[in-house]
Amino acid sequence: MHFFEYKNKLKPEAGRLLVSEPYLPDPNFERTIILLCEHNHEGTIGFVLNKPSMSKLSDLISDLALCENTVGIGGPVQQDTLHYIHRCAEVVGAIEIGDGIFWGGEFEDVIEKINDQKIDESDIKFFLGYSGWSPGQLDEELELNSWIVSGRVTQELIFETEAEEMWKKTLREMGGRFSMYSNYPLDPTMN
Repeated sequence: MHFFEYKNKLKPEAGRLLVSEPYLPDPNFERTIILLCEHNHEGTIGFVLNKPSMSKLSDLISDLALCENTVGIGGPVQQDTLHYIHRCAEVVGAIEIGDGIFWGGEFEDVIEKINDQKIDESDIKFFLGYSGWSPGQLDEELELNSWIVSGRVTQELIFETEAEEMWKKTLREMGGRFSMYSNYPLDPTMN
């Protein structure tokens, strides 16, 4: 067994997670969990689930003055754009990417449903920017052991798990050697 070979046999696809390897040197992706929303011949799009920003949604959108959701940093690409995932099948134009997990939809419909309390704040996550890969780029990063693909995507993980616990929790739930990775220190020289 190659203990430090982080990759596994799962292939990336919409609705799966990318789990960064314990010592990924890129500060944008250190100990991150990314929900993949699209993976095809044109490339890959996903959102970092566990990197909150300092902004509240109400700071960005005046129509949602009462919404106190913290906006996440979805990734380093186009950080001037707002994206969202949710568990509201009724949002017009939303794409189901997992069991009861939806991506996007008409923004005006989302605002209306939040204001009418048809979407609870705990059922939607907003992100500034996204994580994107050109065709073949993610496959190269997987070969370099930068990412572990996980199929353990649940609504509970995405919408109810605290950001600082998400990376460790995902690895622990994967079991085996992945569970052991969850205990690696941030800086191995300090161990």
